[in-house]
Amino acid sequence: MDYIHLTGIRCYGYIGYLPEEKVLGQWFEIDLKLWMDLCKAAETDAIEDTLDYRTVINLVQNLVKTSKFDLLEKLAGAIADAILKQHDIVTQVQVIVIKPSAPIPDFNGKISIEITRTQ
Repeated sequence: MDYIHLTGIRCYGYIGYLPEEKVLGQWFEIDLKLWMDLCKAAETDAIEDTLDYRTVINLVQNLVKTSKFDLLEKLAGAIADAILKQHDIVTQVQVIVIKPSAPIPDFNGKISIEITRTQ
């Protein structure tokens, strides 16, 4: 099956378990794989035969900006559900939510949550 891969969608949001994360906010990065049949678009070269990924990027950015979740798992699930609900062409979605600067002492790594959902 074909897919569109969107990486590095950067968004600022107020998601996190700690009270300061909800007040100060932080940057998140979202990577997506969107499975769909791209055969027709490959033949016609017409945007109406594929997914206009600008709409997906906008959806993700708005969700991150407006959500008040405690957990990255909840955010990843909300993104996956919204994409599947709004875009019938997408048969499966993989969402990776990355927290590049988690407020954990002496930890300079990234934390990520990955989920896959199917129509």
